[in-house]
Amino acid sequence: MTLVNANAYLNQTESHALAQWTELLRDHEMPIFSDTAGSIDAILNDSKKGAMELAAVILQDPNLTAKLLKMSNTIYYNPSRQKMITVSRAIVVLGFKVIRELTLACSFFESILSPTNKQRANEEIAQAIHAAVQAKAIAIAANDPSPEEVFIAALLHNIGSISFWCFSNEEGERIQMLMANESYTKEQAEKEVLDFKLSELGVSLSNAWNLGGLIKESIHKTKSNKNARVQQVRLGYEVIEALKEGDSSNKMETCLKKIASITGQPIPILKQQIRTSTDVAATLADHFGAHEASICIQQEHHSAPVSEAVTTPTYDKKQLQFQIIQDIGALLSGKIDINVLLEMVLEGIQRGIGMDRTIFSLLTTNKKNLIEKISLGWRKNSYAQKIKFNISTSPKNVFASGLDNRQGLWLDAVADAALYIASDIDIIGKNACFLMPVCANNQVIGLIYCDRVLHQQPLNEDDFNVFKYFVQQANIALTLYRIQH
Repeated sequence: MTLVNANAYLNQTESHALAQWTELLRDHEMPIFSDTAGSIDAILNDSKKGAMELAAVILQDPNLTAKLLKMSNTIYYNPSRQKMITVSRAIVVLGFKVIRELTLACSFFESILSPTNKQRANEEIAQAIHAAVQAKAIAIAANDPSPEEVFIAALLHNIGSISFWCFSNEEGERIQMLMANESYTKEQAEKEVLDFKLSELGVSLSNAWNLGGLIKESIHKTKSNKNARVQQVRLGYEVIEALKEGDSSNKMETCLKKIASITGQPIPILKQQIRTSTDVAATLADHFGAHEASICIQQEHHSAPVSEAVTTPTYDKKQLQFQIIQDIGALLSGKIDINVLLEMVLEGIQRGIGMDRTIFSLLTTNKKNLIEKISLGWRKNSYAQKIKFNISTSPKNVFASGLDNRQGLWLDAVADAALYIASDIDIIGKNACFLMPVCANNQVIGLIYCDRVLHQQPLNEDDFNVFKYFVQQANIALTLYRIQH
């Protein structure tokens, strides 16, 4: 084999190994994050999509919803301490950018955290959270237009290393053995065992997950990159490396000078900011559920013990309904953001009543179909896929009946079996359900449908009355919105 052919063979082997690990992490170990990252990318790349679509992504996953609401109630994200019990309100109060940051972060931690994470994995997670908090503080001090983007870019900066160490077995042990016993550098050991470096895995994963913008730019390590925001991300990591050598080390002095040059703040203020951010990082790690990582930050940097106790406010269905109705009333009293309000209505139905699937569909111009506008709880092949219902009048089907009943329709799968035609059953199955048309200026424009297909809990009169009330709020909002515009 010639030297040229040998090099080509080695490159091919490296590419294959890297592709295998990328596929393993993307499709098998971290599918939750893969789905969320893909959905967020689709929203960001479509100028017509925004807060409503982001809320729908969050609400598809009850665990993600709970974790995001918990984080929305922390001082770090919500210094005013307004209670957040709905995703809709969190978006209104905290803003789209903050919720996007939280969605990616919560989804990431939901994918990687487990009771079996080894020490090295927890150290990687601790480093990422600590660097992210330090980078965001630097961004705020530098008057960056979007510190949230800097935070998430820093959090995912070493995504290859974090993902690998959370799911590695023998390969991880072999890398650590080489570093401990044979004096390999970190990158040499990675190359020896894996045929690629973990920084390369980070680049590959960022491409697979379509992590664009600042995340991608900071992961693709090019020394010539002069982007000030990439520098903020990297400074976050420089700070924690400098902290390992001490507050008075030469490395810390160099780091502080760099931060001072981009923020204009004096060194004593920056030192205090770094200490504060270290304490914040330990607390934040604990709230994300990364308890071992929180301990790592505290022990390594002598941070103050975590003290802020935060839990997601717990409400029974009646309380949740009341809170959402209050939030809807507040939106109706001012200039209406119709997308947020419609999402709030669907969240009220989905979480307030306890439905498994809820969907708002718009009537097509030919009035033969209903096309999904927003859905919660529906299993689809991709975020971009839209659910489509046929409207059949001969024979009359579920959706034609729903559109004809402006006071709302409660269907029973047995008593109303004749309405469930084949095309309906293919999409929704054959379950008890609520339906009600959505109107604007007394004109039907769409339909809201919901059911309990997963848990098969019976529907009752109270549920139906609350469902109708929420749809009526949507109708009022649409009518007011048209008057305003």
